[in-house]
Amino acid sequence: MTDSPVALITGGGSGIGAAVARQLLDAGHRVTVTGRGEERLRGFAEQLGKPEGLLTIRGDAADYDHVQAAVEATVKEFGRLDTVVANAGYATHDTVAEGDPAGWRDMVLTNVLGPALLIRASIDRLKETRGRIVLVGSVAGHIHGPGNIYGATKWAVTGLAENTRRQVTEYGVGVTLISPGRVETPFWDNYGSLPPGHLLTSDQLAESVVWAIRQPSGVDVNTVVVRPIGQPV
Repeated sequence: MTDSPVALITGGGSGIGAAVARQLLDAGHRVTVTGRGEERLRGFAEQLGKPEGLLTIRGDAADYDHVQAAVEATVKEFGRLDTVVANAGYATHDTVAEGDPAGWRDMVLTNVLGPALLIRASIDRLKETRGRIVLVGSVAGHIHGPGNIYGATKWAVTGLAENTRRQVTEYGVGVTLISPGRVETPFWDNYGSLPPGHLLTSDQLAESVVWAIRQPSGVDVNTVVVRPIGQPV
């Protein structure tokens, strides 16, 4: 167990992040999950039976001090860091011409600044293990939607993934962008209802994330777009 791979997942207390954490734990990895809600993190750990290989840390993905502290705590607890998954993010579900600007700042900071901070805080440790950075983007970061502010943040993540890859590949560090379509997660809680049609489950999407993480040494899978069957755009 002391030599098993270690992953740090932001926003890992529910939804996609929690599903990735569960699957990695089942595969023998040791996992740190971070999130803003202490109660949610505690509930997640209790749901899994508080496994020895799980560390939960309350923190804000858009606060560099919090992110650095999570990286340091992970290395102190487990001795290494092999993978980071920038999963924390959310949408205000409004538009640039008609939306409420009051919510945009936090969304942009979480969705765009957050992944950049995680990369910066972890890269030295990932160089040591020749590890992998996984950024959870969105189909909305590849196609345009009328007035979609959230989509603009995910376009930024798409760019960040490739810009990061071009720098860190020389260190032996891989970068994978996972861009999901519609997934049944708490993402839709403030939307009013789930969108019509078939949705992926968090576990289905997590399988793609874990597949990318478990690629053989020297293999860099860069962009994976995962839609449910029936989603046309």
